[in-house]
This record gives sequence, structure tokens and C-alpha cells, in this order.
Amino acid sequence: MKKELWLLFSTFFKIGAFTFGGGYAMLPLISKEAVDKYGWTSEEEMLEIVAIAEATPGPIAINSATFIGNKVAGIAGAMCATLGVVLPAFTIISIIAVLLSNSYELAIINYAFFGIRAGVLAILFKALKNMFKKSPKGIIPYIIMIGAFISVGIFKLNAFITLIVCALVGLVAFLVKNKEVQQ
Repeated sequence: MKKELWLLFSTFFKIGAFTFGGGYAMLPLISKEAVDKYGWTSEEEMLEIVAIAEATPGPIAINSATFIGNKVAGIAGAMCATLGVVLPAFTIISIIAVLLSNSYELAIINYAFFGIRAGVLAILFKALKNMFKKSPKGIIPYIIMIGAFISVGIFKLNAFITLIVCALVGLVAFLVKNKEVQQ
């Protein structure tokens, strides 16, 4: 059990330490480690974990780590995975806050952050592409996706409410389709 807990901690620590861009940028690495490398979860379960992690309060990478850790080793696993993914960012942010507290006026700092944001955008697009490939295809999922994008991206509706509505639309579509199949 100790070996399993250490593996969870060290895996998520590595992901937290070497991924820039926040939770969405971490998702491809979390998936690669949890699905491909260790087999802690399947691709289908990973999509469900991401959906639940997005719908629950808190950062998506932390929520995903917590769910995977819990699945692998219960409460202790959830704590180890969560601590592993959080500790690097907490440490780095604390150091940066101390070192750069008065340096935001420096042009070199602004250019560095400009470059980091550009790199993060590329990582986010890769995560989006991977999630799209693994998502169910068909007219209903596309309508749900476009509707969610328009409601959140254009009309600035609450993301949580949008996710609830998307879940309900998906559930109704499934029930209607399942009812047609049974008849």
C-alpha cells in the first residue's frame, strides 16, 4: 500500500511540477499516466472523471487527481495524489511571489509571461483536441457542445449551470434514444 501511495504522490507531483498552464494543460499528462502508463483508469472513465472534475468546485487537475487517487487507494490515495499535484505549484508560486513582488514593471518579466501564455494556449488546444477525439460523436453531442460554447463563450452564462443543462440534455437524449430502441 505504501508503494502505491508513493507512486500516486510522485506521479502527480511530476505532473504538477512540469506542466504550465493550469488544470486543462495537465489533463493530457494525467490521462497519459493514469490510463496508458499505470492503467489506473480506462479512457472512458477518464472522460467521466474530467466531466465530474469540471462540474465540481475547485480546479480540474486537483479534482481529477483526487478522483483517481481515491479510485486507486481510497482516502489515503486521494490525499497523496492531491498533495502531489498541488505541492509544486504552491512552492513555485510562493517563491515567485517573494522574488517578483516589485518586478512586474520590468519589460523582460512581461515578455516572459507573454511567451508562457502563448505556450499554454498551445497546450490547451492539444487537450481540447484529445478530449474531442475521445468524446461521443453524433448530432446531439455536437449540438450540446455548440450550445455550451455559445452560452458560456458568447452570452457569458454561468458555466456550472451550463454543465447542468448539458447533462440534462444528454440524459434526455439517452432516454429518448433508449426508449426508441426498446420499442
